[in-house]
Order: sequence, then C-alpha cells, then structure tokens
Amino acid sequence: MSGGIDPYSVPLPRYGSGALSDLIPSVLASMGVDGFPNVLGLEPASATCVLLVDGLGSELIRSHAADAPVLFDALSTGRDLTAGFPSTTAASIASIGTGLTPGSHGIVGYTVAIPGAGKLMNSLRWDPAVDPAVWQPETTAFEAAAAAGVEVQQVGKRMFKGGGLDRAVLRGAQFVGADTLGEVAAGALAGLSTLVAEHRPGLVYAYVADLDWTGHGHGVGSQAWQLQLQLIDRLVEQIVARLPAGTRFYVTADHGMVDIPVQRRVDVDLDEELRSGLALLGGEARARYLYVLDGALPDVLDTWRGRFGADAVICERDEAIDAGWFGTVADRVRPRIGDVIVASMTDLAMVATHHQPHEGKMVGHHGSLTPAEQLVPLAVFGR
Repeated sequence: MSGGIDPYSVPLPRYGSGALSDLIPSVLASMGVDGFPNVLGLEPASATCVLLVDGLGSELIRSHAADAPVLFDALSTGRDLTAGFPSTTAASIASIGTGLTPGSHGIVGYTVAIPGAGKLMNSLRWDPAVDPAVWQPETTAFEAAAAAGVEVQQVGKRMFKGGGLDRAVLRGAQFVGADTLGEVAAGALAGLSTLVAEHRPGLVYAYVADLDWTGHGHGVGSQAWQLQLQLIDRLVEQIVARLPAGTRFYVTADHGMVDIPVQRRVDVDLDEELRSGLALLGGEARARYLYVLDGALPDVLDTWRGRFGADAVICERDEAIDAGWFGTVADRVRPRIGDVIVASMTDLAMVATHHQPHEGKMVGHHGSLTPAEQLVPLAVFGR
C-alpha cells in the first residue's frame, strides 16, 4: 500500500473479545448452552432478552444523556462493543443471529457483488435469485440454541418475516410480529413471562428500526432524532420495570451514526473520473466497495487515493482482510468484497444519486471504522 491512511493502523473491531459477534454466544453460554464461550462474562440466567436498537451508537447515548437517562446510566455499569466491519445493519444482524464475524457469515456489506453475476445484491432487500441458505450456509447461533433445547423468539416488524436476510442469518427463531414500540415491549415481556412460568430456558431477540430511520432522514443532531431517542429510552424503561424475576435484559445496537453536511457528500455517479475503471460501485456512502475492470486496479487506486487519501482508508481487498477488518474470511466470501475498499475516517460520504437515490439524500450515515460508527452499547438490566 502507498499513500493515504494505513489500513493496518486504524482501530479494529474487537472480534473474540468484545464485538457484536460475541454477544449471542456469551448469552447462550450464560444460559448453560455447551459449545459457546462467555467471552463477555455475562451473569447466569435461564431466560434472556436482547433488544437491538438500530442506529443507537454508544457515543450518541453519551452525547445525549438528557434524552436517554436510563440508557446513559446503564452504560456506567455496562460496556461498549464494536459492531464489526462494515458497521451496517445487515452485517451486524448477521453477527447477532449467527454469532460469527462478517468474514465467516458472509454478509459483508449493504450492497455487494454476486460473484459471476455482474450485478450487486442489496443485503437488506435481498435478491430472489439468491438462495439465503446457500449464501449463508453456516449453522446460526439461534439454530444451535434450539437444538440444545433453548427456545428462541424473534420480535420484529411484520414486513421482515420470511425475508432473505431473515432466512439467511436468523434461522432457528420463532417469529413474533411487532410493528410498534408498544408491541415490541409487550412481545418481549410476554416471551420472557411464558418462559419463566413454564420453567423453560429461552432467548427473546427484539429489534426496532425507528431511530435509525429518523437519523438517516433528519440527522442525529435533529429534534426529530432526539425525540425518537427519548421514546427508545422510555421503551427500555417500560421493559425493565416489568421484567420477570430472574431474567436478564440486554440493550445493544448494530452501529452508530454521523451526520454528513451536504458539501461533504461526493456524488460518484456524477464524477466521470471516479467512475472510470469501475465495473460496479458497492457498499454504501461511508464504506465503499469498488469492483474494478480487468487491468484497471492501479489507476483506480491512484485516482481514489489522490482524491480522498487524507479522508479515507483506501486499500485493496487483501490488505483489509490481512489487517483483520472482517475477522477470518471464508473462501466463498472473498469475491463478494470489493477489489478496493474505501472507508471514510472523516466527515466524507461517497453517495451515488443515480444508483442509490434514497441513500444519496440521507443526512445520517454509517458503515466505517470510526468510533462514532463502531461503538455500540451493551446495557445490562436484570431483576
């Protein structure tokens, strides 16, 4: 590598000691399930709920303590985890459901190349031509838990039931539909209460997306986002107040978020020089994957480093893999990652208004390796 920020010098996800991929294995270990390491040192419990709040970065909680007093206080006795790379929803949910790092489960970006197909797949919306069980063939942590006699319930928006990502990484969980915050709280508490009443071991995984959607649309500095954070904190407070005795409740997130001013959003689709040599532009605005045409790699690297070398890590795929960004990378996963990776380390966003028009309008972004995007809470509650 020459020029720009060294890919070996940036803070890495703490795989194996404090990453999101360590959470469910530690939870299952704390429930007495064999074969899982409790690297997070969680206390024993037979019934547990994990709530994932999309977009709830640790730095955001600390900088908005007045809007989230329950979560802020819990962080004083909890800890931060790292999301993993890229710090994006699909990859993080995959790490939750499988207990694996991105390089092992293979959900390595928001949009990634389908090897040999000449097109991208959106990992959230999926592609009907891609079999989820083939794309992600590893046994999920939820499947392993169910095989060990631990009931797993997934509480989430009804629109997500049966989707490609759901079938790829959350296999083994019984789906409970919940579209509103009240339904999420009621669904999680009902699951825990039933487990306790029937003396059965179990895990409830709940997910809420509203904070992330608000941050993307309005920014984490907006009143709309602050009000939404207050609602999330109230949701947590309501669940904590009603936890059945002997249960544990963990609140975490898939990534943080940063606001990007309009003048720092570079539109790659309108820049002929940046598009030159590219077959596909994948990833997302803060963590781009460049899939290059044969013979174009040196020129693409020179062009992107010349433009963004002071703002981003711009490296070849093998450099990022060797540096440990993804954890151990399976052979089937390697070609999904861009030939070149561009990870923004400042307030830069590389949007694509033609290919990703919705993302191009976003205020809040995530995906890279900065602490604001990487650090997520592990807030711990129990009765």
